[in-house]
Amino acid sequence: MTVVILVVLIALAFTYINGFHDTANSIATVVATKVLTPGQAVMMAAVTNLFGAFMGTAVAVTIASGLIDSGVLEMSSMLLICALLGAIVWNLLTWWLGLPSSSSHALVGSLVGAAIAASGNNFSAVIWMQGGWLRGHGVIPKVIVPMVLSPLAGFIISFILMGALYALLAWFAERRGWTRRFGRTPFVNSFFGKAQIASAGAMGVAHGMNDAQKSMGIIALALAGATAAHQFDHLPAWLDFLRIEGNPNGGFEIPVWVKVVSALTMAAGTAGGGWRIIKTLGHKMVKLHPINGFAAETSSALVILTASVFGIPVSTTHNVSASIMGVGAAKRFNAIRWSVVERMVWAWILTLPVTALLAYLLVRVAQIIS
Repeated sequence: MTVVILVVLIALAFTYINGFHDTANSIATVVATKVLTPGQAVMMAAVTNLFGAFMGTAVAVTIASGLIDSGVLEMSSMLLICALLGAIVWNLLTWWLGLPSSSSHALVGSLVGAAIAASGNNFSAVIWMQGGWLRGHGVIPKVIVPMVLSPLAGFIISFILMGALYALLAWFAERRGWTRRFGRTPFVNSFFGKAQIASAGAMGVAHGMNDAQKSMGIIALALAGATAAHQFDHLPAWLDFLRIEGNPNGGFEIPVWVKVVSALTMAAGTAGGGWRIIKTLGHKMVKLHPINGFAAETSSALVILTASVFGIPVSTTHNVSASIMGVGAAKRFNAIRWSVVERMVWAWILTLPVTALLAYLLVRVAQIIS
């Protein structure tokens, strides 16, 4: 019982850190373009994250029952503690370095490493692929493939959208006699400054709908594992809300209280801000104007919301970063500071293997101590 409560608390700590680590994802561009002050942007992100967290549970169900085999559920408390700690260590390290890495992939990588270690190096403890490529579960179709395709989609959509906006403005410029600097005129900046508030709000909703649900899945997995292992058999009646019945591998409902606690914790973490990463995304990679921020936020929000509907735990970080690259490339390819992009890509590549190794080692250490 005590260990299960510890899992819940550490999961909420991860959620809080995820909030301030990934705040930059939804507000970096709106701060960089000076449409909102940092304080205003953070509060808007906190509110929209909270709203998004209540929009469905498809991602939570994937985390809880679509990645790890139910055979390791009896060991789930130790497994989940080590997985969460591995993800937390990586998140804090990349936050300190100002690298916009993926909290989603950090969590998945840690779950994989911890499951392999807890099952005695049994790689079948992880559901690699089940039910096909398109509608199946598992790390490959739900994590690895979207890890590549979703940022690519964000880049392409933002590139096309930015190009279309430039073409539209060029057409207006001819009719109204604007200069070739139409993208920086007061009218254009004013219009897209207002539009960017809406697109940044959509990004906040998308972040809450995808990222907050990951912690919901972890908490539900811990409680379902404890219920299956009969750890709650002698609970007093007033603690019955902790029980989650059913076979997690076959799916189960996420309790309302888990949704509420996870959503509020994510919102609180978001309100804490993440200025190191905001500086990298919003200032160092490419110089942004409101029209660019609108295109980047709209594109990434579209990709993330679509993935969330299908229960795919994509990286908000990767999608926003790729969308910013897309709008930068639509200006001209040398508008992007590729040295910054290179550092970010290395963080993306290393996240899954490093967090898997961290969690694996933590489980091994816990096994030796116990």
